[in-house]
Amino acid sequence: MKKKALLVVLCAAAAAGQPQERGARWEPPAELRQVPIWPGAAPDSPAGPDRESFSSGEKDKPIAGKPVGWITEVSQPTMTVYPAKGKNTGAAVIVFPGGGFQGLAIDLEGTEVCDWLAPKGVTCVVLKYRVPNTEHHWDKKLRRYDEPKVPLALQDAQRAISLVRSRGAEWGIDPKKLGVLGFSAGGFLVARTSTEFERRAYAPVDAADKESCRPDFAVPVYPGHLWIDGRLNPKVRIPAGTPPTFLLMAEDDRVDHVEQALVYYEGLKKAKVPVEMHLYAAGGHAFGLRPTKDPITRWPALVEAWLRTIGMVSD
Repeated sequence: MKKKALLVVLCAAAAAGQPQERGARWEPPAELRQVPIWPGAAPDSPAGPDRESFSSGEKDKPIAGKPVGWITEVSQPTMTVYPAKGKNTGAAVIVFPGGGFQGLAIDLEGTEVCDWLAPKGVTCVVLKYRVPNTEHHWDKKLRRYDEPKVPLALQDAQRAISLVRSRGAEWGIDPKKLGVLGFSAGGFLVARTSTEFERRAYAPVDAADKESCRPDFAVPVYPGHLWIDGRLNPKVRIPAGTPPTFLLMAEDDRVDHVEQALVYYEGLKKAKVPVEMHLYAAGGHAFGLRPTKDPITRWPALVEAWLRTIGMVSD
């Protein structure tokens, strides 16, 4: 596994398509708004000016013919809620975009997921969590993996789960049908929230934190950071209460090799956690939901079927 390659792929993707002025802030569709997830300053964040920057760039190839929006230097985490459309199933999904914990592929691995799920009657929430270097990551200067002193991305993810659950009645969400879905680094964050729910990475700040931060189901898509030196990342300790999990990976992924999914699958099985895994021969990395020639890009239908089998949605 070469995390350096991950940054090349996603940074190249972020630079694709029509350029947007660098330094502009990302904004969701006009009918939606970003909601701060913390009542004040985010815990453990260093003081300083807000440097968040969004760009779509103009270099290299886009992914599936479309540019990729890229957010960097996030210090003020937010979530954007896409209400369920049509018949509300009561289910909700919080989406963690990927980006190697250096940036966020906010549309490819964020808003486009909500464009799929909301019309299916599932409330969808895109989490803009803090980056860079806020979880296990590749340090380009040191040329090795590094761990932050405080896992800020995990703090944001746990907080978002509790906050969405606390707003369930307001948003038409069944608090027992709240899941997480993430890509690449976001897939690692899915694993972290799925397995580290008995202890928060931050001190509770308000009544929302009385709600559980355990997701009810989990979907890591081409996850990274899980396989280290031939074994499961020791940061991921799988308790019996880990939620049902759906894993998806391409065997020709050259950024996060298939061992990432295999080692997590094996750990889940040993812990007797219900898990469904789909491996495809081809597909590569960072395809999101965008259609390509590879059969793996039809994966959303598999997730829909799985959600029915575990009772999160019904026909």
